[in-house]
Amino acid sequence: MFHVEKTEGGKEKKYELLLKQIDALTEGETDLIANVSNASALLYHSLENINWAGFYFAKDGELVLGPFQGLPACVRIPVGKGVCGTAYANARTERVADVNAFPGHIACDAASQSEIVIPLEINGEMVGVLDIDSPIKNRFDETDELYLKKFTEKLGERLSEKSR
Repeated sequence: MFHVEKTEGGKEKKYELLLKQIDALTEGETDLIANVSNASALLYHSLENINWAGFYFAKDGELVLGPFQGLPACVRIPVGKGVCGTAYANARTERVADVNAFPGHIACDAASQSEIVIPLEINGEMVGVLDIDSPIKNRFDETDELYLKKFTEKLGERLSEKSR
């Protein structure tokens, strides 16, 4: 049985624990769905002030909803549209302080006010994105971006051990 550990201290210390936890959760497991399911649950229950955490995967020119935690979400997002589609199209992290100011934002949950989307690579190929929403404007900062990139890199490395 896995228990989500909470820790006191600064944001960096909490993220370091999160990185250890994703390593432990994925150790010996290479299945894509199993690992991203656990990753989304870990993030959802570990990060403060978020209302959605999950994955979208590239398929036939669009992003298709994968495992997530939170309210039901948009199933398909065109590449280049919204925060997720833009992050995927540009192969870079998108950190949006106010989603209402993002041109073409796709509102899946009306409560979401800020968002961060990080590309996910497996075996050097971008396969999708990690998407995290918050009901608070300007929720994500440089530290979140740095550690969430490390999180997706660790997850991608684990999934590279045995490709999808």
